[in-house]
Amino acid sequence: MFTEELLNQSSSLRKKWEDEVKKITSKRADQKSEWTTVSDLPIRRLYGPEDIKDMDFEKDISYPGQYPYLRGNQATGYRGKYWTFRMFAGMGSAAVTNERWHYLLNTGQTGLSTAFDFPTLMGYDTDSPKAKGECGKCGVAIDTIDDFQTLIKGIPLDKITTSMTINPPATAIWAMYLASAEIQGIPLSKLGGTIQNDMLKEFIAQKTLMCPPEASVKLISDTVEFGTRHVPNWNTISISGYHIREAGATAVQELAFTLRDGMEYVEDTIRRKGLHVDEFAPRLSFFFNSHVDFFEEIAKMRAARRIWAKAMRERYNSQDPRSWWMRFHTQTAGCSLTAQQPYNNVVRTALQALAAVLGGTQSLHTNSLDEVLCLPSDHAVQIALRTQQIIADETGVANTLDPLAGSYFVEALTNEMEEKAWEYIHKIDEMGGMVKAIENGFPQLEISDAAYKFQKQIDAKEKIMIGVNKYVTDEVVEIPLIEIDDSIETQQIARLHEVKRKRDNRFVAECLKNLAQACKKGENVMPFCIETVKAYGTMQEICDVYREVYGEYRDPGIY
Repeated sequence: MFTEELLNQSSSLRKKWEDEVKKITSKRADQKSEWTTVSDLPIRRLYGPEDIKDMDFEKDISYPGQYPYLRGNQATGYRGKYWTFRMFAGMGSAAVTNERWHYLLNTGQTGLSTAFDFPTLMGYDTDSPKAKGECGKCGVAIDTIDDFQTLIKGIPLDKITTSMTINPPATAIWAMYLASAEIQGIPLSKLGGTIQNDMLKEFIAQKTLMCPPEASVKLISDTVEFGTRHVPNWNTISISGYHIREAGATAVQELAFTLRDGMEYVEDTIRRKGLHVDEFAPRLSFFFNSHVDFFEEIAKMRAARRIWAKAMRERYNSQDPRSWWMRFHTQTAGCSLTAQQPYNNVVRTALQALAAVLGGTQSLHTNSLDEVLCLPSDHAVQIALRTQQIIADETGVANTLDPLAGSYFVEALTNEMEEKAWEYIHKIDEMGGMVKAIENGFPQLEISDAAYKFQKQIDAKEKIMIGVNKYVTDEVVEIPLIEIDDSIETQQIARLHEVKRKRDNRFVAECLKNLAQACKKGENVMPFCIETVKAYGTMQEICDVYREVYGEYRDPGIY
């Protein structure tokens, strides 16, 4: 990386600098003993050539569009195309959410992203006793394809990519999307989008649970196989570190557990479906959190691309460069938003979004300032979207590719994050894979310990959150709260009951019986799910089949 002469010169100059620093700091009593990232990686006072002297430019850095893709998948970067502006949206009924979608598209958003309410996330219909009081509170309520067609009214499915944050019932929701497209006369080959469909991270962190791990992974492999054969432009998994980080993980843990989850899905699909890695890996996608430590987040995203490229080529013998690409969406850190001094959240979000762009994200959601309090208002959403647009069109950061490449600090931090992530990955390999690690409680305990440690640091003011433990004021800032009226639930139940009354219930029962048989035989469930939703079978009716055949999982509560 550097000549011996340059390293000697740097060493001499560094010694001179260190002597000067000692003279200055010896007179001060207010210096912190240790400086770290928000995830507690130690940060040296200064970085120089010797900190990255062992790097090989071709093997470790290279250029955008070239292995190991540290500097980005695309040779032209954002000069060729900006990242997708994709704001998360879902509230109340399908009709209300459809209005928000059209508002966002008219405001300049370039992709849709769907939040579902809690009953939908858990695979229950709105009329279930378990769903009472939750309809539309944290996202849109979807019970049948009738709701789904209302949701997508006026949306050109063959031109707009749609992301859907759904996990246990992902097969049912995706079936509704695909069936709706077919009803509109749009070939499945023309559809683009993403279903999150990442159950491993649910067991680790977010905890929307339905079936045991083994059955859950089988359903995911079904979607991968179906997408590979019939919906080639769809990302059938968004392997998500976001919720792992929101649960309290460090940046290294988010990086390691997310990528090891991805490797688990690759191995299961190869083993269970007999597909070659290069048949399906190009459509795998990832989802990362952009947190408050600016440089740590940039280094994490750069390291993620290099780790994935190495894993695909060396572990799975992939021959297709498209399989080596890590394509990922990023969302700014919800857990960093504060109810105290909520307008500080605008600044946090802007910096987190900038880090995601400098890290090379392909898609970005920026959180709204009021999301810590309620569903975001139109005003707050517009500020969040404008944040991305200002970064894209005014700051100049998209003018050149990977502008921080070659920074002694960024490259050294990237290397350190990769090294520590591989340590976790190899440890999970030794346990027998991620499913075994989850059953042993390993990632759950690691995250729990990290979250506890961080909270203690906040309480002790070792880590700072402005407005929370520093520069605290008594001022009360009034934020208009968006509330979902309870009448939404009454209307949704009436709509559901009307669908059930009009449909051919005998045919629905036959479809559900066929789905159950497919589950028992180990067949791919997607064709049966599509048949069922076209017959107006409900979300819960499909998920109840899964619960009956595969069993229902109860989290053991590992701490």
